[in-house]
Amino acid sequence: MFQLTAQCSVCKKEIQPYEEIYLKMRYPKSRGMTEIKAYIQNEGKIICKTCFDKKR
Repeated sequence: MFQLTAQCSVCKKEIQPYEEIYLKMRYPKSRGMTEIKAYIQNEGKIICKTCFDKKR
């Protein structure tokens, strides 16, 4: 299958498994999402903890 690699939308750092992230996205209209990682990557903006803390 395809291997998805998530990246921070600010610094482009690759997100590691179990790393704390922040996600900016709209609440989905549809129900029953089975492939949550792909949905997050396609519909949201992933922000790593370091970049999120810099913005605050």
